[in-house]
Amino acid sequence: MAAKVISQETFDDVVKENIIEFSMDPEEAKQETIKQFEAQGINLANIIKDLDINADTGKPILNETIEQLKLYLDEKSTDKEKLMGLLKVIDAECQKSIPHRVLAAKHETHTYILKILGQQLETPDAITETDLLEAALKTLNSIYHIQPDIFDATALTYVKALLDLFADKEKVVSLTLQWLQKSCLMHEINRQNIMKADIVKHLKPYVSKENGKVLRDVLAVLRFLVLDDDIRVEFGCAHEHARQLAGEFIVTLTQLLGEFQDVNILADLMLTIGSLAVRQEFCVAVDEAGCIKLVLQAMSDNINSVRLNREALKLLRALAGHDAVKSHIVQGGIAPILKEVIHTHMANENVVSAALACISTLTLRVKDNSKTFFDTGIAETIVEAVRSHPKSKIVQRNGAWAIRNMVSRSREQCDTWLSYGVEDVLNAAMVEHPSVVTDIKAALRDLGCKVELKEEWTGTAEKKILK
Repeated sequence: MAAKVISQETFDDVVKENIIEFSMDPEEAKQETIKQFEAQGINLANIIKDLDINADTGKPILNETIEQLKLYLDEKSTDKEKLMGLLKVIDAECQKSIPHRVLAAKHETHTYILKILGQQLETPDAITETDLLEAALKTLNSIYHIQPDIFDATALTYVKALLDLFADKEKVVSLTLQWLQKSCLMHEINRQNIMKADIVKHLKPYVSKENGKVLRDVLAVLRFLVLDDDIRVEFGCAHEHARQLAGEFIVTLTQLLGEFQDVNILADLMLTIGSLAVRQEFCVAVDEAGCIKLVLQAMSDNINSVRLNREALKLLRALAGHDAVKSHIVQGGIAPILKEVIHTHMANENVVSAALACISTLTLRVKDNSKTFFDTGIAETIVEAVRSHPKSKIVQRNGAWAIRNMVSRSREQCDTWLSYGVEDVLNAAMVEHPSVVTDIKAALRDLGCKVELKEEWTGTAEKKILK
């Protein structure tokens, strides 16, 4: 038997009745309404039960404010203070939860605010008087948060206009870029439409050293445009978007690494470069633009920064997918820096796992690279790092990769590794994390340790191979 359900409007009407007819306070009226419907066997799972209620009218404050906003537009009012107050209330209500935002969208609130944006853009003093514009954008950001389906062609038109007209208004630009970010999350069609609208042309002026705050917002937009997080589409265009954006921005982003000291800006730049470097030619391009030197310098200068070093390690690992770039990274002096990073952040699982993964990539099938790392004395540091995080499957797996890749073509290192107790550490990891046993056994095998290898397939072929 299907459960009985009611609409939000029905629930709100009963709450209002309890307030007006029975003189209950809003909280008491809501609790009484919930009891009434639950006693009738009605499922209230689809009902927003925590809407703030106006004690005088008995109506939800959000609904009431949206009605007032609509009336304001219908009457073509010019009371700026009243409009600012309405936007402030809607903004505060929509920040409370996703159901609040869904309810606001259901009542077309975003459409009304887009009309306000359009009106403001047409006023003579729009460029100088931006307080109302900022309030409207702030409210839109609250409504669109984790609700990108309501972003449409009109909204995109306003985004482009705002970016073109308000280049010297940091707050307007930042709020506009944040609105664009929210439209990209979990929505492949929006991302495709934004790219087709030639958004690159409108973003380019802000990819500069002039304003670090705005630059961080632009970088987030670039990263969100190459996401592949919409489960509703079978195939996305993340790679193609990354290719287009890399062609326009990746060299400039690399050059900007030398223009900032702020670790958060540097980390965002590295994260974005890594997101766009999806092809070998882009790895070469950033290498030729001086990326490796700049990244290693940033790591040396900010050895205590967790976020910067984590993003730097991820970027270097991505660039090392190109063999020539891999050699340049090692020749640039990454080995002693990596050793210091692990030693400094030994207790941080994320940094340690990123460092071990980076070592495994840089030493993969390159004996000279392995020797360079080994000569720094990093073997003992690696063993200690793996030993320090026995419960972390990722650290144990990445550690096994790093150890295997360092010794697989340099067996002369094995005795040194074994002297640090690596065999006991790996055997303990094998018991603790059975899902990565294969990786750990590979490291033990290449270290020359006794390991039981399981033959995965022992069947016989239907037809014999003729000799």
